[in-house]
Amino acid sequence: MTSAAGGGWTATAASGGGTSSRTVTLTDLLRVPLHRIRVLAGAAVLGLLAALGYVLLVPSAVTADAVVAVRPVVTDAFTPSGASADRAVNMNVERGIATGTEVVRRLVDATGRDQRDVQDALELEVPTGGQILRFRFTANSPQDAVAGVNLAAAAYLDVRRTMYEQQRADILRSYDESISKVQAQQEALQRRIASAQEGEADAAVAELSGVNSQLVQLGSARTEIAAVDVNPGWVTREAETNLVAPGGGSLLRLLAGLLGGVLLGTVLAYGWESVDRRIRSVDDGRDATGLPLLGTARGPKARGSRRAVDADFRYVAMAIAGRTREPARIVLLTTRGDQTVLSAGLAVALAATGREVYLADDIGRLGRLRSEVLAGVARLPATANSARSVVPQPRQSRRTAPVDEVTEQITVRRPSPRPTAFPRQATVQRATTAGHATAANGPVPDDPDGTILLPRISSTAPTSGRSAVGAPTDTVVVGAGTIRFGTWRQRPASGVVLFNSPPAEADERGVAAARQGAAVVVVEQDQTRESDLRRLAERLRAAGVAPLGFVLTHRGRG
Repeated sequence: MTSAAGGGWTATAASGGGTSSRTVTLTDLLRVPLHRIRVLAGAAVLGLLAALGYVLLVPSAVTADAVVAVRPVVTDAFTPSGASADRAVNMNVERGIATGTEVVRRLVDATGRDQRDVQDALELEVPTGGQILRFRFTANSPQDAVAGVNLAAAAYLDVRRTMYEQQRADILRSYDESISKVQAQQEALQRRIASAQEGEADAAVAELSGVNSQLVQLGSARTEIAAVDVNPGWVTREAETNLVAPGGGSLLRLLAGLLGGVLLGTVLAYGWESVDRRIRSVDDGRDATGLPLLGTARGPKARGSRRAVDADFRYVAMAIAGRTREPARIVLLTTRGDQTVLSAGLAVALAATGREVYLADDIGRLGRLRSEVLAGVARLPATANSARSVVPQPRQSRRTAPVDEVTEQITVRRPSPRPTAFPRQATVQRATTAGHATAANGPVPDDPDGTILLPRISSTAPTSGRSAVGAPTDTVVVGAGTIRFGTWRQRPASGVVLFNSPPAEADERGVAAARQGAAVVVVEQDQTRESDLRRLAERLRAAGVAPLGFVLTHRGRG
């Protein structure tokens, strides 16, 4: 459960039998994407590639503008239209005409594009209080954009001029019809006057005068209509290719793709972390195990000199030595990783203080352990670096070995005596360092009760320098202490036994060995899964093992 506290977030985690709270800082929030940098970088690259593909495959849109000044159709072009210029022409009507079907149809015929695309590409702006139409057309290239917007402006003017001309023609046709009727009346009156008598001629002449006046008015009105300028306006600014800037949104699209990829990568990093939670800090290890921290140790991949890494091993060894007493059996437990470097470093650090250290391994890592020990000894200060590899030589004289370095005496029963012509022989099983028996054929002294007592063999003095299972048994002297190598079964009963146990998720021997000594849990930062560590802690508690604590090692990102 989390809650805001003191400018940060307070995370409450249960460890052991109680609860502890700690503040999650901004560094903790940044640690997850930083350690999932591969996911973050991969998502960022994918976003950038997607934006780049869009820029390359989808042509950038180019927009061109053209301005048309709309004028009202008046009989006197020099008469001002007044203060409300926008009322002389209904600009809403003009806007509808400019984006109407006729203009769009001409653009479709000229560009060959779909009608819906042309309608989406054509935009019109009408400034308030003026008689201005600003055409805007979007295309894939500057040439197409310029041609499209100029064509739209010209098409509007042509459509509007055609409409005005049609209106004028209709009015002139009406006047012509009226004039024709009046002229017919005039001709009829003239014939009537010519054939009328004196009394009737005066009335016909007066009527003819009125008809002539009407005819003059109709002719004057028709002349005014015919003289009307039906030009709806002018293109005051045409679009030109050199004035149209190419699409400059490519860089912005690439940046948007990169930022989108980073955002997606961050979300994926947190999502992956929620599914595959890793130990990122000391607090995470303490919360997962409920154990105290014995120390932190930098691994070979971490930054810092090798001497600084050796210093980490010495401090961890001090913490372990302060919690144990000799003879001590220390088992280094890990979930899935390999703690060979830590085991060798701790062995060197413990032996440098004068202890007899036995370094055990059961899965074939003794050669690597010996190499790491020799490398660590070589880095010790000159005053402490008196290490040498000693291979014990076989001794001819019999000696009494310490109890902790010997196997028990073996009683061999001799078979019942049989008469034979050959000297009596017996197959003797001799105990080796590993506790296994090897056969040796030789004469058997006479023993009345049929038993032979064999001498006890020292575990540090095999004739070949190696044990029966092939493990090196030479001794590395470190200052006043020594380091020996072997398997867990070969362990002595005295001194410090350090067991480089197999991974606990694949082999249970480490947990079983921890029941006979003290356990130290090794946690690899950014590598150990929290679920595996919790499971290991539960198994230790179920097995009755009380670990000394845990050691956090730095080995790089996970």
